[in-house]
Amino acid sequence: MMEPVLIGIILILSGLLYRQHYANRKRSHQLRRVHDKLSRILADDTGEKLLLFTEDPELRLILIDINRVLEYNQRILAERTGTEQSIRRMLSNISHDLKTPLTVVLGYIETIRLDPDMIAEERAELLVKVHRKAYEVIEMIGQFFDLAKLESGDQPMPLTRVHLNEVCRRNMLAFYDVLTGKGIKVELKIPDEPLYAYANENALDRILNNLISNAIRYGSEGNVIGLTLRQEREQVCVDIWDQGKGIGEIHQNKVFERMYTLEDSRNKSYQGSGLGLTITRRLAQNMGGDITLYSRPYEKTIFTVQLKPFRY
Repeated sequence: MMEPVLIGIILILSGLLYRQHYANRKRSHQLRRVHDKLSRILADDTGEKLLLFTEDPELRLILIDINRVLEYNQRILAERTGTEQSIRRMLSNISHDLKTPLTVVLGYIETIRLDPDMIAEERAELLVKVHRKAYEVIEMIGQFFDLAKLESGDQPMPLTRVHLNEVCRRNMLAFYDVLTGKGIKVELKIPDEPLYAYANENALDRILNNLISNAIRYGSEGNVIGLTLRQEREQVCVDIWDQGKGIGEIHQNKVFERMYTLEDSRNKSYQGSGLGLTITRRLAQNMGGDITLYSRPYEKTIFTVQLKPFRY
């Protein structure tokens, strides 16, 4: 009687052992496939994901985590590639932007040196041009250092309560002579009630100065420039807008990049280092805000400065 029972128990245990052995072999095979596929993805940098049909819940969790790591790795690689391209373009543009005024300076100096009999008025005029070009180089180098300090975080930026109504009026008033001289209409929308931001006033002055001067430089064809101060639920916003030629859609995501300039900004009328908007946005971000862009050429181009409201 005991013998059949023992035989049955042995058969059941043997079945369980075989089933466990089969499951282990199947899992080992699947893990080997995962290893081989993962090695190929990493070696070839294909951007693929791991796909494996399995009923093993633990293995499914591992695959989900591996794919999350692959996505993160691919995102980091894409960002690094973009950064490397940006740095190469920046170095190329730095070389161009420094070489051009220095070449002009050397040309003026050579003209003065080779003509000892040059009349005093002409010599003085050339020296003024040399001074102007040399100042451009100094200003450009200063912007490089400013951006480096902002991105390194070495430059502290104390934040306090800033009265935005007054700051907006003051910065627009600073361009009054330029605007009236060009016949540009100004539209100000500043509410009567005071709006306060948690910001740095010097940094905000620099942001608004840059955006207003850009609107005058690139948007004066529309003959109107506006500033709107408004309150939203979680932020206070300053819109600087114009109705000029605007910024094409293909450029809108790139204008804040280091050294990025539109094609026509390489001519004499629109020369610039390509760092102004980069520095402007970094300043806003260092205050916990940001700057966004909306542009429809010859309809409206709006740079919006977003800041944290001051909470009492």
